Amino acid sequence: MTLIEHVRELRNRLFRASLAIVAGLIVGFFLAQPAFNLLKEPYCSLPQATDAFGNCQNFLQLSPADGFILKLKLALWIGLIVGAPVWLYQLWAFIAPGLHRHERKWAYVFVAIAAPLFAGGAVLAYLVVDKGLAFLLESGVTGTDTQLEVTRYISFVTNMILLFGVAFEFPLILLMLNFTGVASARRLLSWWRVVIFISFAFAAVATPDPGPFGMTLLAASLSLLYFVAVGVAFVNDKRRGRGKEIYAGIADDEVSPLDATPEPVEAGQRVEATGPIDAPEPISAPAPIERRYDDMT
Repeated sequence: MTLIEHVRELRNRLFRASLAIVAGLIVGFFLAQPAFNLLKEPYCSLPQATDAFGNCQNFLQLSPADGFILKLKLALWIGLIVGAPVWLYQLWAFIAPGLHRHERKWAYVFVAIAAPLFAGGAVLAYLVVDKGLAFLLESGVTGTDTQLEVTRYISFVTNMILLFGVAFEFPLILLMLNFTGVASARRLLSWWRVVIFISFAFAAVATPDPGPFGMTLLAASLSLLYFVAVGVAFVNDKRRGRGKEIYAGIADDEVSPLDATPEPVEAGQRVEATGPIDAPEPISAPAPIERRYDDMT
């Protein structure tokens, strides 16, 4: 396939993926209101967000177009999720011809694992926002009633969901390092102190709640996923026979055992001359160099 044919195929794939996203956007336009009601539940569950009759207070809208723009944003998020099977397939159909058969197999496995991991991170983010939002609203220094601006609140919740979902893909990176032979399971396990420290540091920065609930929950989840990935790496190493090489149990400063038994060498066959050998031409002595008396200085 020539370069122009690749470009045309890419154009067709992108066009089909765009049509799928637009179709999902139309569906998401009708589902934007239920999605908004779901995202505002952490705020409406707070005591300070309800009035005397138990009704949730309305958000603050600073611009007449904010509500419509927010609906389009939610519709686009829903459209990306609804159209994901189509545009992911178009992406895969463009990349797959350049991969080997075993690479395609592992790509299917990683994609099948990535979707539930992202969904688990999104659910955890929703729970953390539900618990951490009360602390953020109660720990202010203004001492006044708080009315949240709607676009900033929805951006805060969606960014947390995206951040937690991407963070839950961390075990896939470890598995890729192991399945490609870059790092063994023992090497991955030797990083456990660093991984746990980074997990708690990331959780302390990412979670909106400075309390122990959200940070510990996220850090414990990431650490658990790390040890699960290491366990899968050990199974993969055992299946491939890694660690049983001839130099596996030898230290760096230890002499490796070598097979010193020499192989017997037989005498070679005698080579007979097949024709007369010409005598070499005699080499004549060089002519003497004549010097004049004025050459000597």
